[in-house]
Amino acid sequence: MWEFSLNLHNEELAKNLLSSLKSLTSQTGGVVTSHEESGYISILIGVNENKREELEKGLSRFITQVICTYYKSSFLDKFLYLPQHDKIGVLAFKKALLNFDRETDYYIIQKNLSFDNDLYLESFYEFKLKNLKSKWSELVSLANENRDYLISAEAFNDLLKFLVDNLDICEDEVSVVEDEEGYKIFLDMQDGVRGQYQNKTFNDEGLISSIIDLSPQKINLYCNAVNNTTSLLERLYDQRIVVKTQCQLKQLKKH
Repeated sequence: MWEFSLNLHNEELAKNLLSSLKSLTSQTGGVVTSHEESGYISILIGVNENKREELEKGLSRFITQVICTYYKSSFLDKFLYLPQHDKIGVLAFKKALLNFDRETDYYIIQKNLSFDNDLYLESFYEFKLKNLKSKWSELVSLANENRDYLISAEAFNDLLKFLVDNLDICEDEVSVVEDEEGYKIFLDMQDGVRGQYQNKTFNDEGLISSIIDLSPQKINLYCNAVNNTTSLLERLYDQRIVVKTQCQLKQLKKH
């Protein structure tokens, strides 16, 4: 049997990783448990050797996602100094930076990952991923050095659009439908079936954040009326988005 220990301090991350790994190990016939000792939360994993490679791939994916979301987000919050703009615009800018050149981030992390015995996540991030943090620093420094230029709303929006335009496409097409509760996002699933993204309803900030994460080639947006959120999506996605308001939909039905 192959055994591995993932160790970290952060309770919230440990809880999320444990939940994900329970699902993964159930598929591979493995076992996972956790305990706390000397300030560390240790997630212990065991699986038959013939399933080790499959489990390692899943574990690598989860660790990579944690570093590229939680750790990178914390890095941006600490070092990025943006001029004051509307809250949702700043959120979109940070989210675009978070997803910018994501494939290279994944490559650097996975190149340095090793699953021989155990892994201390915080130490791995601090000492093994210095080149990754250096890469992030260059991006942040470029934004900070142009802070005065970005005070202009037009310049800020132009750079934001540039970042969004240069994100890797992750979804071919998404549809967004607004109702009285908020926004629902639908994706093309297998066999032409459309499924609701995360089975939840999003507020304005959640919608912007999710769309940037999904980075679609095309967006169909059905909304009650044009507002700041829909206007931002139109600016960012330009030729890639089709917006239909309730008023427009009613006119189309009449014809």
